[in-house]
Amino acid sequence: MMMSGPGELPAAGSGAHTVSEGDHVVLKREEVFKAAQVQRGRKITFEKQWFYLDNVIGQQYGTTFEVSTGGVLQPLKAKTEEVAKETNEAGIDNRNIIDDGKSQKLSRDDIEALKGQGLKGQDIVQHLIENSTTFRDKTGFAQEKYIKKKKKKYEAFITILKPTTRIMAMMYHSREPGKICYLRYDTLAQMLTLGNIHAGSKVIVAETCAGLVLAAVMERLGGFGSVVHLYPGSLPIRAAMENFGFPKSFYNHLYDFPINKLNSLLSGSFSTEKETLQKQTEVVVEGGNRSPLSTQQVVASCGETLMESIQSEETEAMDVACEEPENTEKNAGKKNNVEERKSKQEDRLKKLQAAAVVLQERNADGLIIASRLYPSPLLLCLLEFVAPSRPFVIYCQYKEPLLVCYSNLRERGGVVNLRLSETWLRGYQVLPNRTHPKLTMSGGGGYVLTGITVAMDKAKSIANNSKPQRLEEPAAKRQKVEESKS
Repeated sequence: MMMSGPGELPAAGSGAHTVSEGDHVVLKREEVFKAAQVQRGRKITFEKQWFYLDNVIGQQYGTTFEVSTGGVLQPLKAKTEEVAKETNEAGIDNRNIIDDGKSQKLSRDDIEALKGQGLKGQDIVQHLIENSTTFRDKTGFAQEKYIKKKKKKYEAFITILKPTTRIMAMMYHSREPGKICYLRYDTLAQMLTLGNIHAGSKVIVAETCAGLVLAAVMERLGGFGSVVHLYPGSLPIRAAMENFGFPKSFYNHLYDFPINKLNSLLSGSFSTEKETLQKQTEVVVEGGNRSPLSTQQVVASCGETLMESIQSEETEAMDVACEEPENTEKNAGKKNNVEERKSKQEDRLKKLQAAAVVLQERNADGLIIASRLYPSPLLLCLLEFVAPSRPFVIYCQYKEPLLVCYSNLRERGGVVNLRLSETWLRGYQVLPNRTHPKLTMSGGGGYVLTGITVAMDKAKSIANNSKPQRLEEPAAKRQKVEESKS
């Protein structure tokens, strides 16, 4: 059971406590969050309110601002700004109150006129209370509920928070849960704990949760240690990690490796030279013909294209001498773009080779999987890169794929302490004389399979795999011996 509370102050040791231009922040209004980057003159739209973040620069994290006219944020002074509640004139019950829509004297045009005069939300709420014919007949609880409802509608208070794992997980789970595989923040906290993520460790993360799990691991490491991110497709998608605004030093030990290259890495046939040849084949083979080419054909085709390019360069050199200076500038720009692409490609191949070297050491301190892909083959493949006596954690929204993982691990061996668990969370409303569980709660937080790797005898494992699998029969029940009659 977890209690939901504010606790939005920045953690100690998390860096500067003041907002600077270019920082990534989280905007909070009531229980709604939104990630944004602080830039001068940039218009932000949040909960049907638009404003600028210019006045946020230089303020401390956790400061609450009020949206004034012109979209200007004004820091809210620390004072008791309770709306005048006349508790002495509260009614006993609400039985005589009729909701006919005529209790409010102010019309919609009157309220818009008050906004046009520049009145703040607090003043508008006060006018609504004074012009309500049934407010004093309501009970104290009903009056408080009425004030809270009108505050939410007419008062615009924005709190600036520092991005943390809990805040970002709550934001994604409430706004776009499908992007993070419906991973709840309490489940993510258990995964980090069960995975023993700490500074100085080497962790393998295979996830398709927009980089949220990867960012949570990097936050726990604090810039000490290394992370290998395994991703499907051609490029990793890490929108959530970018919203954390980590310093550049955190990325020095972040390695990316595609999942479709794991088999070649395990078999020892992986090399960056093959990656370049594959890209050359993609350049040579055009149109609908996508049949694989041999290495000799690739080299021959590359040589033909090289000779053609040399001849074309010679003819272009003759033409360029007669062209205008503007065309020469365009050609120079094109050459610069080609050089930039080549340099980016070389950097990408270097990073890919570095990630392969880190994985080939096979001494990872932990493994975390949270992906839309079927987890069983991915888990069996990645366990080869984890050192003995290290934890691994697999998250899935459904239980059945993890049951398959459980049975496959039991047959494979080399793991102990397998446990499949389901996380459960309920929020509580904590108010004087009104503390109770919230009416709405999350239906499920997914399932987590955990275990610990152990050193496995290869000879035994080969012998066990060669033997036919037999179903274990239960032991015969001991027959009850009748007592001899005396």
